[in-house]
Amino acid sequence: MTVFGLYSGLVILAACMIAVAIRLISAKTDANRAVAADLLMFSFTGILAILGILLAGDFFFDLILVASLVGFISAVSLARALTRGRR
Repeated sequence: MTVFGLYSGLVILAACMIAVAIRLISAKTDANRAVAADLLMFSFTGILAILGILLAGDFFFDLILVASLVGFISAVSLARALTRGRR
């Protein structure tokens, strides 16, 4: 992958994060906010991955792993809160 492709990926993910942040603020239901927050978290994880490739840092893999786990746990807890604990 070329450097141009990586930088264009960063720009696309940044634009996605801005659009999702606007949606997060303007959402009317809790379910829409939960989906927007989940997408915002995983867009951030994608930006971390691209930065890890560009900067060739060894610790970016650990950051991506932690961010993915936090994103998954937050998605599960938001789903649990939206259903008010019903199974």
